[in-house]
Amino acid sequence: MDRAGALTPAAKISTMTYTPVVLSFSLASALLLSACGTSTPSSISLPSASAQAAADTGQALRSEPVRWKRDKPGCKRECPRIEVDSLAFPQDEKLTALVDHALAMMTGLESNVQPTYLSIAEFEAYYWRTAKPRYAVVLKAELKHQQGPITVLTLSSYQFTGGAHGIPATQYLNWDRGAQRVLGLADVLEPGRGPQFVQALARAHKRWLEDNRDYQDNPTRYAELWPFSPSDNYALAKDGITVKYDAYAIAPYSHGEPELTIPYTELTGILKPAYLPAR
Repeated sequence: MDRAGALTPAAKISTMTYTPVVLSFSLASALLLSACGTSTPSSISLPSASAQAAADTGQALRSEPVRWKRDKPGCKRECPRIEVDSLAFPQDEKLTALVDHALAMMTGLESNVQPTYLSIAEFEAYYWRTAKPRYAVVLKAELKHQQGPITVLTLSSYQFTGGAHGIPATQYLNWDRGAQRVLGLADVLEPGRGPQFVQALARAHKRWLEDNRDYQDNPTRYAELWPFSPSDNYALAKDGITVKYDAYAIAPYSHGEPELTIPYTELTGILKPAYLPAR
């Protein structure tokens, strides 16, 4: 602890907490799929079986768009709406099912309530029963980066429930195609290097504040209202590890969902060599 009794960045690694419904889906989804099989939801259209052959994990993974917009059936005015702009992977049915499940899980707004649905199709049925007029949900999956056997996706949700503004959320998914599993932050860090990672993240946060006008106007007040906190919502990106924060986590809503990047040059000895770019 520092002199004021606050946890230092290195100490916070052991006390990190996250919104369960949005940020803990990766582990839950991986366990669900390994226990219950990997069949692709019937609502997702994929090419013929001849295109399903396993890809060489050293090559880029091919994706197919999954796009649709629907209003509540039978509704005439101020109808609830669902919009999906996702991806399916003909060469990787397990990843296709995982993305579908994860996006469905990102619709839960109450962290202490477990969703009763497991897929977008099941969520749709639930939503039409419960959504009020003008409610809207947008679910998206985008390819962020591919390198060797690693595919990185950006999953996002936006929900409007009648308030002053909608509720956005973003989750990165780092997928090891060879191992057929999600890579959590602990999987890519060298053993015992969590505190050093948090220190590097704190430095990235400090750089981010240098271009933050609200912080520059009143640094002391800003630091009190929006202190730094670590996060494990990370992406193995092209130039470094990118860490995403929810709205309100380290900045006011006007800043959206802040994003911090730690260059790979600062991660030598922290990140396992397999996840560092080849020199």
